[in-house]
Amino acid sequence: MSETVSHSKTVKKLSLVVLAMFGFGFALVPLYDVFCDITGLNGKTNDTAATYNANGVDESRTITVQFITRNAQGIPWQFSPVINSIDVHPGEMKFVKFYAKNKAGHAMTGQAVPSVSPGMAANYFNKIECFCFTNQPLAAGEEVEMGLQFYVDQDLPSDISTLTLSYTLYDIGKKSS
Repeated sequence: MSETVSHSKTVKKLSLVVLAMFGFGFALVPLYDVFCDITGLNGKTNDTAATYNANGVDESRTITVQFITRNAQGIPWQFSPVINSIDVHPGEMKFVKFYAKNKAGHAMTGQAVPSVSPGMAANYFNKIECFCFTNQPLAAGEEVEMGLQFYVDQDLPSDISTLTLSYTLYDIGKKSS
């Protein structure tokens, strides 16, 4: 009888452990997002338009901003930057374009998700206007140039001279006939 009680206690303890692990799994994503927002890790950029702070331009420094694009699995679009890199002075506003073409035989809606590397530089990369703020619906065969207006904050640490802005394009819509 004592062996049954012992097994019962063990099962109850293990069940609580499993429930706690399950709960932690659900809490992990929001906790990770908060951690990344605080530390600037993971290269997450602002997801809303920044206002341009016209505090002058630091012409003594030049930052190279590189642009990289990729498609998530299952999105048959051509997606690329019009230029691969640009030199900017901290505080200087720039405008660049990206090209997209829906090569599918049906309409699709895409969403570009940005990331900046090195991750700590994401806090200093400010998008004033970006195609990544909205969904991009394209009919079959349709092509478009999409704009990005940005500036690099003057407070960017002096040891960073190159930023890489990477966009991953995801299919977020349903197939249309």
